[in-house]
Order: sequence, then structure tokens, then C-alpha cells
Amino acid sequence: MIDWHLQLEGLSQSGMLRSLRIVEGGQGPKVRVNGREVLLLCSNNYLGIADHPALIEKMVAATREFGTGSGASRLISGTMPPHTALEERIAEFKGTPAALLFNSGYAANIGILQGLLGPDDVIFSDELNHASIIDGCRLARARTLVYPHCDTSALAELMARERADRKGRWLIVTDGVFSMDGDMAPLAELCDLKEAQDALLMVDDAHGTGVLGARGRGTGEHCHCLERIDLHMGTLGKALGCAGAYLAAERVVIDTLINHSRSFIFSTSLPPGVAAAAMAAVDLVDSDEGRQLRERLAQNRRQLAGALTAGGMDLLGSTTQIIPVLTREPAPTMQMTGRLLEDGIFLQGIRPPTVRPGRCRLRATVMASHDAADLAHAADQILAVYREFAP
Repeated sequence: MIDWHLQLEGLSQSGMLRSLRIVEGGQGPKVRVNGREVLLLCSNNYLGIADHPALIEKMVAATREFGTGSGASRLISGTMPPHTALEERIAEFKGTPAALLFNSGYAANIGILQGLLGPDDVIFSDELNHASIIDGCRLARARTLVYPHCDTSALAELMARERADRKGRWLIVTDGVFSMDGDMAPLAELCDLKEAQDALLMVDDAHGTGVLGARGRGTGEHCHCLERIDLHMGTLGKALGCAGAYLAAERVVIDTLINHSRSFIFSTSLPPGVAAAAMAAVDLVDSDEGRQLRERLAQNRRQLAGALTAGGMDLLGSTTQIIPVLTREPAPTMQMTGRLLEDGIFLQGIRPPTVRPGRCRLRATVMASHDAADLAHAADQILAVYREFAP
């Protein structure tokens, strides 16, 4: 019989035990943790709009009109006007014929892959893809081949070796922005490859949606290949400040998922107020205010990353608002996290299994709402604790 106490003790001794911290207040640039005000440097609220008045107003109005819950799954009685309106807006925003909502990014990825693919199909997956993609590949029961991170030459060789035995569909799946390294997939090259091999391309753009591209339409827009991507997955709970996720794609793909995706079919739909707030978020991202927020975010990113790089930190090739500082081992990583919290900076350490052994890091994320003076202070403190605790 499993002794969970011994398991937890082992995690504690190895610096791998996880616990929850209560964050008081909204996801602003500063929050209260353990009764103290601290700089929040680990939120995915990249544009700082989770407490935007326009989103709150729309959520409250829709909640008053439609109630707090949707009551059922979408195929029973849980499809309401805010859901369909948001799907139409997302499809327009991403430039596709249709879109479909899911309750979370995790539910989207497992539901998309399971709902579209099967045993005769092959999935080519980047080795650093999100855990939800890995689990979705397993649920799809398709043959999954993992290629080296962002290595399109290795992927091309892998696909060439598989060509003779091809039976069903081929799908390349990748994060747009990789959530732990902060680098971007080479989407234009992947589009070239998928077109040459008659494959589909799915991009999980959870960390690019709202942030990258002239209109905030994500990594595909940033890489000038948005219209060449077949399956656009994104989340509503990061830069868009709400909750839930979506797939934007051809109408036949969406209809297939409505009939086959288990995480869609068997889940009560998002509260109508959340869908209404997300609609306001998309409109905000697609406005001049959204452009200004992206510019401010980019400026904050340059400031923090520049200061850490000048201090000799390894940022693992990050080019986005996700700025990891390589710390390697769990124990010193968590010592740094603890000391930074004592110093008024809430910055989480990341350990296996989220990242590979020997690749622990402090995962800093900047927001458009951060103040330049606070970021300068944070950079100084990160450098100081690194020098104190790094092995």
C-alpha cells in the first residue's frame, strides 16, 4: 500500500515539495501574500487587464442577465448567447471560419487532439510542449513522435523516414511561445514543412495570444504566417485576463470536435459572465489601448531582461515576456524564491517535472502594468539572491 506521508517527506527532503500560497487582491502589479505587499512577478496576466473596468462591467451585466452558471454542457442546455457571440468574435479575430470554446487550456488541448486524431494518425510534437499537449497525444492514441526543440531540420528528417509507412493524418503540434523558456517556435518554417508533407499544424498560443503581433493575434501574426496555421488554440485566462480557451479553425474541424471531443461534450460550459468578459477582452486587445499595452509590456520586458543579462544571468534564449533565470537545482532555487518573497518579490521557482532535471529556474513574467522602478529593484534583488544561493 502506498504511504503518502513517506512520499511527501521524500519530496520535502529533495526540495521538491509543493504547496499553495494565498494571493490577496486582484492580479495587479502588487498583491498581498502572508499579509505583506509584494511585487507580483509570476502572473500570466501579461496585459494587466484582469481587473479592467470594461471586463468587469461586461461580466456583471451578463451575470445579471443570464445568471452565474450555464447549467449544463453545451450539447444539453449550456449553449447561451455569450458563448456563441464570443466564438464568432474569436473566429473573426484569428481569421478563421469558426471557433469553439473550452473550459481551460488543458481541456482544449486534450479535447482537440483526442477528438481529431486516432490510431492510424501520427503526431509530431516538440519536446518542450506543454503537459496538456503530451496528455492529449496519449488520449488520441495516435502514434506520437517527439522532435528536438524547435529543430525543423530534425523534424524534416523524421517525417521523411515516416513517409513510406504513412496511413492517416499527420499533425505537427507546437507551443507558439514556450511557457517555461519564453522562446518562440519557428512557425514560418513549420508552415513550410507541413505544406510540403501534406500535414496539419496546430499551435498552442496560450502565451502569445493578445501579446504578439500588430493586433495581438499571437505568434502566428508575429511570424507573418497566421493564415497558414490550421488549428489555432489559445487561452482566455492569460493576457486576456479571464478564463477558458478556444480553438479557431475550419467549420468542419469545429463540427468534428462538437461530436467527438470528450472534454467539450462532457463539461458544463463556461459561466456566461466569463464569456462576456472575454468578449470585452478581445475587443480591448484589438483596440488602440491594446496596442499601447503591448508596447508597454515590450518595454518592461526589455528592461528586466536587459538588466538580468547584463548581470550574467542565463535567460535560456527567452525573447518574450516570460523571462526564466536558470538556477539548475531544486534546493537553491527554492531558497532563492523564499528569500525574494522575504524581500517583497513574489517570483516562483520551477522544478521537475515541469522542467527537466538540472534545468530549474526562477520564472519571471512581466506585465504591462509593472512600474519601471519596481522592475529595476527586482532585477537587483534577483541578482543578489542568485549570487548568494547559486551552486
